[in-house]
Amino acid sequence: MIEIKEIHKSFGKNEILKGASIKVNKGEVVVILGPSGSGKTTLLRCINFLEKADEGELTVGDTKINFKDATKSDISKVRRQTAMVFQSYNLFHNKTVIGNVMEGLIIPRKVPKKEAEEISKKLLDKVGLTDKYNFYPSQLSGGQQQRVGIARALAINPEVILFDEPTSALDPELVGEVLSVMKQVAEEGMTMIVVTHEMSFAYNIADKVIFMEGGVVVEEGTPEEVFNNPKEQRTKQFLQKIEH
Repeated sequence: MIEIKEIHKSFGKNEILKGASIKVNKGEVVVILGPSGSGKTTLLRCINFLEKADEGELTVGDTKINFKDATKSDISKVRRQTAMVFQSYNLFHNKTVIGNVMEGLIIPRKVPKKEAEEISKKLLDKVGLTDKYNFYPSQLSGGQQQRVGIARALAINPEVILFDEPTSALDPELVGEVLSVMKQVAEEGMTMIVVTHEMSFAYNIADKVIFMEGGVVVEEGTPEEVFNNPKEQRTKQFLQKIEH
């Protein structure tokens, strides 16, 4: 289970998160929707301390932390339980595909190299990259690079995977292959928080949809509730624009 209470984050005088709270149960897929600048990505980055929130509380599994007072030990505990898949892949360009997946096992977790290699191969097979172990990122399509990113996230066996607009940098014909892998991961029971504009994925795969604007949660509910019968006028306006 992961819960965020009353999270605040400012960059200079610009307050991006203004007391947003979300709760995600184990095994749930939660999709966060919202216009550009609504705080979606900042929220994800604060969960695993890529950004440090100014105020609020974070619970991941048995770990409960006040953002403001988080120590290095606290941050390490959270990062051991979370993984992130980035919009821009964030792969090491000087490492092979298998090297990218092994990195998070060998360096921070001290997994023996042979064991790390076996784990990495299984996960690359799982995401459909059996024949790409020794390729470099520059030799892969965007969709293939993003699937390496998903394999890398799975490798550390996290409590939750955070997806930050994982298909927005892809050519349209490559989006499906990444969403297919994400669907498979969701069906296997992985807890996922996904920032995306892929409405069909949100509707068909999510257990809960959250709509954010202006740094707060405006509305949340099941996909059927939010898409078919939104309560808030702002949610309705956003969905109408997306549909058009």
